[in-house]
Amino acid sequence: MAFDALDTAVRLVAALREPLGRVQQHDRDLASQARRAASSVALNLGEGQRRGGRDRLQHFRIAAGSAAEVGVALRVAVEWGFLDGAGLAEARGLLDRVLAMTWRLTHPVR
Repeated sequence: MAFDALDTAVRLVAALREPLGRVQQHDRDLASQARRAASSVALNLGEGQRRGGRDRLQHFRIAAGSAAEVGVALRVAVEWGFLDGAGLAEARGLLDRVLAMTWRLTHPVR
């Protein structure tokens, strides 16, 4: 069964490959942290998909936090001048979708 949040997170990783390669040229640590955060989004969504109860919710919360971290890393990279903000439209669009989906996963309707 398809899990749109996971599929979108994996697409986000692909969209970040080139921008984070540019960041790597200027700040290896920032690029590494952003890569780990982006990977964490997908990995935690994948693991949470197979879990149940509070454990499942915790993985979705971690994914949401990691997605927020990716967003901040991109903002920092733009402010340092490592990236042009206009060139991040695809990645930011995917990131916004992931953030919205993880919000819904962590705030279920009762």
